[in-house]
Amino acid sequence: PMIRQSGSSVKGRPRISKMGNQKLRNLLFMCSFTACKYNKACRDLYERIVAKGKSKKLALIAVCNKLLKQAFAIAKSGLIFDATYKSTLVKN
Repeated sequence: PMIRQSGSSVKGRPRISKMGNQKLRNLLFMCSFTACKYNKACRDLYERIVAKGKSKKLALIAVCNKLLKQAFAIAKSGLIFDATYKSTLVKN
């Protein structure tokens, strides 16, 4: 989302950015519906954002971003997707 703001007086409603490949954006947006239904990490992210009072469309765009990051990580590492993966860098 892009925030429209000019100083302290002009504050517009945030809108979805139209930058990037249109076909890829459309495909990721349609995939986000299914991801919210079947991917636990995406569903948790979606529900957390909507619970904060944000719009559902903004939550779907956040899911698109998460899907894109997951796909890039899988392609870069060459490993198969593991839903139970825990990073060794994060201390929990």
